[in-house]
Amino acid sequence: METTNLMHKGWINPISITVFLILLVISIALYGLDIFGELILFLCILGSALLASSIHIADQWDRAVVLRMGKYQGLKGPGPFMIIPIIDTVSTYIDQRVRVSAFKAEQTLTKDTVPVNVDAVVYWTVWDVEKAALEVQQYQTAIEHIAQTGLRDTIGKHELSELLQERDKIAEDLQQVLDRNTNPWGITCQTVGIKDIAIPKDLAEAMSKEAQAERERRARVILGTAETEIAEKFAQASRKYTDNPVALHLRGMNMLFEGLKEKGSMVIVPSSALDTMNLGAMGGLVSLAKNNETPQKASATVVQES
Repeated sequence: METTNLMHKGWINPISITVFLILLVISIALYGLDIFGELILFLCILGSALLASSIHIADQWDRAVVLRMGKYQGLKGPGPFMIIPIIDTVSTYIDQRVRVSAFKAEQTLTKDTVPVNVDAVVYWTVWDVEKAALEVQQYQTAIEHIAQTGLRDTIGKHELSELLQERDKIAEDLQQVLDRNTNPWGITCQTVGIKDIAIPKDLAEAMSKEAQAERERRARVILGTAETEIAEKFAQASRKYTDNPVALHLRGMNMLFEGLKEKGSMVIVPSSALDTMNLGAMGGLVSLAKNNETPQKASATVVQES
């Protein structure tokens, strides 16, 4: 059972010390006035100590477990409370706040025999103080051991890819395992979080190379698919131009015109294309337009290839 410092939360507290000092001063004053003798003074001091020791304080989030002659008597707190001196004892103070425990599984083999180191945390709280006090000893240590064992079992049931991709699902499964084991103790595990999954350096490098090769393969497949689609489009266009030579001529004129618009461009075309599509006149018009521009601008030239 997780214990706290009883000297801090036990009978040595501001209230018990104040009561003891007041009774001590009164006893000494009465003794100084010869109202009673030394024996009565000793008994008064002893009674003051016993009365002060019966006063305890529990914090708002704590519950005190009281035993009477070794048997469970009940819970006290929060705030100040009194017990019967000598007969009653405060066994421990149990914190009911949500607490966090870190645990890890080192060099644990996955289902595909890959050694991994996994760090995790579990958030838990005590909802039944009586069960936590009577059913299990050192419950925080027990939770950490159960969590570590459950984590190792969970790792062994999954492959590495599942551990890396399905952290939330694995954490949820582990949380349910912890709940089944800790609920009889009056403890509930609210959340389990996987902080880190570390794999060997050599394996990490191999996985990186594998991922890089996979990316290159996908890039080549995409490029090949694009080339296939382009070829199909060109095949469709060629069939259109075969059946419609006028469209082919217009396309050729458009391409030549776009080339002539560039500064200082030189376009070499067969003479048959100029004669067939009457591009010589269009080239002259473009050259004339270029000559009318500022001298700094270079003119476009159509070179006839015979």
